[in-house]
Amino acid sequence: MKTAFTSAVTEELSDSQRTALLTLLADEDPSIFQTVRNRILAQGPKAADWLRPHTLSRDPALRRRTQDIVVHFDRLEADNRFLSFCLQQGQDCDLEQGVWLLAQTRFPDINADGYKAMIDSYASDLVERIDFSGSPHEIITRLNDYLFGELGYVGNEENYYDPDNSFLNRVIDRRTGNPINLCLLFLLVTRRLNLPVTGIGLPGHFICRYQTSRAEIYIDPFSRGKLMKKVDCINYLLQANYSVRDDYLAPVKPRRILLRICKNLHQIYRHQHQEAEATRFQRYEAVLAR
Repeated sequence: MKTAFTSAVTEELSDSQRTALLTLLADEDPSIFQTVRNRILAQGPKAADWLRPHTLSRDPALRRRTQDIVVHFDRLEADNRFLSFCLQQGQDCDLEQGVWLLAQTRFPDINADGYKAMIDSYASDLVERIDFSGSPHEIITRLNDYLFGELGYVGNEENYYDPDNSFLNRVIDRRTGNPINLCLLFLLVTRRLNLPVTGIGLPGHFICRYQTSRAEIYIDPFSRGKLMKKVDCINYLLQANYSVRDDYLAPVKPRRILLRICKNLHQIYRHQHQEAEATRFQRYEAVLAR
């Protein structure tokens, strides 16, 4: 019986059946809508192909409900792409690719290439402003003046646990975010400039470090690029009752950065009682922790 049921719900729908389902999809009765929605979802991702034109319908209810189902399928596809990336990549994975694949699991329609081009433009502007023969302090000051002064990026202290703080597209849209994603932006910009900057995963906070044979400077993008020394990091650990461990001040591998972002989102969604989202990020955690 189970096989027969599976066969029935996955059988290709005729044009007349699709038309009937679309008519019922806009029904005001919630129970009818839910039944129809479940029937369409049982068709799998192929249903998105014939639903997509109706996301522009003049009927507000039909437009809204087809958009909801299409986004559902698009997010499933993005989910599979991100999980596949995590399963295939090692510790030194392509961080930028991973970040955009992750963002598309929540915002499947974003133009990742457009955001990459925007970061490219930041780097291009900075090439004209930075004297790369100058001191590390001068270089970082120019970076900070541009990113946190001119562009106005700032840590979101007022709504620290907003999930949008953890998705790079929303950080760029709003010019605000949490520590790790502002560091991520800083890292992607400085990578384009071939500057020796790495991410440092302090417990409870995330910062960056510029390090050469001549200098070791810590930067806090969440605090508008505040400059710090190693002793400041040690004092932070002591004041927060953490032990002083070498790994706290070691560069974080790209895969571990993705893992930390997913852990943050798992906790945020769990506290917001968004169980489906929390479960999704718990699954990402499990895969990235391997």
